[in-house]
Amino acid sequence: MSGANAATAAAYERALAAARTWRLDPEAPLDCALRDAPDFVMAHALRAYLLICSRDPRDHRVARSILDAARRLPADRCERLHLAAIAAAFDDDLRRMRECLDELLEARPHDLLALQVSQAIDYLTGDFVRMGARVDATLRHLSTQLPGYSSVLAMHAFALVENGDPARAEDTALRALEMDPLDARAHHAMAHVFEMSDRPEDGLRWMQAHRAAWSHGTVLVTHGWWHTALFHLARDDIGPALAIYDQMVQGPCPALSDLIDAASLLWRIRLRTCDVGACAANLAAAWEPRIDDRSCSFADVHAMLAFGLADDAERAERLEAALVRSAARSTRHGITTRELGLPAVRALRAFVRGDMMMAIPLLAGLPPIVHRLGGSHAQRDVLHLTLLAAIDGIRRPRRTDLGVLAPFSPVEARAAPALSSDVRRPSRAVTQV
Repeated sequence: MSGANAATAAAYERALAAARTWRLDPEAPLDCALRDAPDFVMAHALRAYLLICSRDPRDHRVARSILDAARRLPADRCERLHLAAIAAAFDDDLRRMRECLDELLEARPHDLLALQVSQAIDYLTGDFVRMGARVDATLRHLSTQLPGYSSVLAMHAFALVENGDPARAEDTALRALEMDPLDARAHHAMAHVFEMSDRPEDGLRWMQAHRAAWSHGTVLVTHGWWHTALFHLARDDIGPALAIYDQMVQGPCPALSDLIDAASLLWRIRLRTCDVGACAANLAAAWEPRIDDRSCSFADVHAMLAFGLADDAERAERLEAALVRSAARSTRHGITTRELGLPAVRALRAFVRGDMMMAIPLLAGLPPIVHRLGGSHAQRDVLHLTLLAAIDGIRRPRRTDLGVLAPFSPVEARAAPALSSDVRRPSRAVTQV
């Protein structure tokens, strides 16, 4: 708490609690803390972490100036380790970043910010084995009376479900919600439990019964509706899923995480042979400014989903060309592009033009290492679903008027019912660690 006083330390704790539970808005108390204590090191660090744990390079550029200011301030050893972790992120050295955070957790297991950022990095790199081991080890050192303990349980629940133990994950998430019914992170873990255990009816009931906890004042709003739409699709209820896309997922100024959800959901709807025409064109236009980001292979794949949906060959070609250039680099993005990003986008382009003999081997070669794209099993499943659709395209070919194999067979979508009037689209999800 170097540079803080009692009042600004309390404001920082409020911001940290909001970040832990995915509530809006940690920025307001952080503004108060830094206004009254501009030398408050950890307030600067938290603000930088909130930015660098997104996949968006635009956020990273803002965070760099925050780090530069914080490094000039007096700080203790643990605060310096936090700043070193942030600096490692800018160097694209996630190994060093993890080392700093693990050193912090070894010295202070109750440093829940270090734990939360570690989990965010594991999520971004798809390292769920490490995520599970770390949070499990941390829990052994914590008292149930520790402020934020429920959020640690929620982190543990997410790690458990991603490591193939949905039963324990459900018990753990429910324990977290007994302690804090408004912990949006725990509700998110429950959505993954229902997804991974193939219980869409239970998932729909849960999301509806607890909508007030996750769809108002949280960073989970768009993603929570994405999960809800997936439960509808699992029940072959295409109309409600399309209504959710129209009314809750697509938006005028989407964040990168919202664009990812939009592309993933619309692609899944399209695989059900629904015409998504105008929606796809708007989505492709929203992705265009990110073609040259060359920062996150997970985002690149979803950009190609959007361009494929819109049959936008020009933008698809530009994205592939950007990834060819990135694949020649020795950066982390260059490595993931060579191993996963470029094969995946080429597979998706082949699928869209009906070349299943190219799409199938490219998609089939991804699963052994596809976790390195990052994201959750539920999110990466879009590639598996596409592989199944490609195989089905070979088994049951559909032909267009031109006699070309068509991966999609457009039909008129079911009427999309309006959502209830008390549902309002969020203006923009705030990126959180």
